[in-house]
Amino acid sequence: MEMNLKHSKQRDALFELLQSVNNHPTAEWLYQELKKDYSNISLATVYRNLAVLCQCGEIIKIEVGDGTVHYDAVNAPHCHFICGKCKSVTDIDVPSAVNLNDEVNSLNDVIVTDSSLVFRGLCSKCK
Repeated sequence: MEMNLKHSKQRDALFELLQSVNNHPTAEWLYQELKKDYSNISLATVYRNLAVLCQCGEIIKIEVGDGTVHYDAVNAPHCHFICGKCKSVTDIDVPSAVNLNDEVNSLNDVIVTDSSLVFRGLCSKCK
């Protein structure tokens, strides 16, 4: 982690769990999984550590639009697809999106520090 943070076994376990999955889990899902090995962990601790990891730039937060938030350990530029029916969040491959920040910078005389490209619709299971 980039920031100088006090070491935390629970934060490390949370980060490792998030890195081990590709389903963009919610805090509640992460909490249920961590509780199996850390019986004394609280949902508040999970939320607090997710906020710290987001602030450090280690993970990203994906808001699906209905108040539900999902998390992703892949913090390199990439796109997401959110299903309007089942609310699943998946990574999608859009090759031109990799250089999109650079293109926006050069065309608009700005410096992009963060961006998010989200597509919405119906996933293959719901269509």
